[in-house]
Amino acid sequence: MNDRSTAVISRIVDTAIEAPIVTSFTRIGYAIRSRVEHWTPLAEYDLTGRVMLITGATSGLGLAAAEILAGCGAELILLGRDATKTERVRHEIEQRTGNTKLTTAVADMGDLAAVRRVAAQILVEHPALHVIMHNAGALSDKRTVNADGTEMTIASQVVGPFLLTTLLLPALQAAGSARVITMSSGGMYATGLTISRLEMGDDYKGSEQYARAKRAQVTLNEMWADKFTNREVVFHALHPGWADTPGVESSLPKFHKIVGPLLRTPNQGADTAVWLAADDGLPLASTGKFWLDRRQRSIHKLPSTRKTDTPQRRAELWQWCLDRSGLTKSAST
Repeated sequence: MNDRSTAVISRIVDTAIEAPIVTSFTRIGYAIRSRVEHWTPLAEYDLTGRVMLITGATSGLGLAAAEILAGCGAELILLGRDATKTERVRHEIEQRTGNTKLTTAVADMGDLAAVRRVAAQILVEHPALHVIMHNAGALSDKRTVNADGTEMTIASQVVGPFLLTTLLLPALQAAGSARVITMSSGGMYATGLTISRLEMGDDYKGSEQYARAKRAQVTLNEMWADKFTNREVVFHALHPGWADTPGVESSLPKFHKIVGPLLRTPNQGADTAVWLAADDGLPLASTGKFWLDRRQRSIHKLPSTRKTDTPQRRAELWQWCLDRSGLTKSAST
């Protein structure tokens, strides 16, 4: 069978899996796609000399990605909220992989002052940065706000990453060929792009607020790519599938109990993120895409969400992020 025939078969199989969400998002989709498409094992990548920052690196998908990347020889900056836990995780990964080029940084991504401090630290310690993997974030059933008054889900998963990316652009550009990877979620498929209602108030529902944040993430990913057409920095977002992580177990207990046997392992959930960080082929040939299981996907499944994705709303979202992150004020002073 030639390469063209193999590619056709792969597309047919992928389409059949994609239609029913359960087969696509669970470990079933991962198992079939990885086998049919003959994925390159992640352990085969040599990432020696590449510096990568992972937020939310102490648990779940971030921890899984960190350990895989460390095993490939990457120099990692593990960013977590708790200094003690982050250092413990760094030590454990070092012990398991033998990689001694692991450092830590501490910041809550929803605390913009902390994000600014950690960005300044990283710029001094790592003037060239090959990858930022935005993974930090959780689904909370209780509404809270940060010191600036921004709802915390939006602050930590939209505003904080936007600010950190902006502040670290000099290091990304210095690397010569850098990538910014955003861990999104299939939850965003159920909601449209909104700016006036991006932050929920008295109507707060954790799952809906999380979905709105993830929708904003994938939209911003495309907008970042539009601003770097020379591709010195490329941008990708991804859906990890439904993975069995501590965050899913604590925030969605009923879902975890029902779907549990079909949930992906953390390593399976982290696979595409690591591949996007490591592979020198397709990821660098494209930018601004949304991925699931090493294949590009649409960011819309419903006509109703597509209708909300207008140029005007995109422009409003970008300006909103500039304003909320304090970058508008910084640029004017």
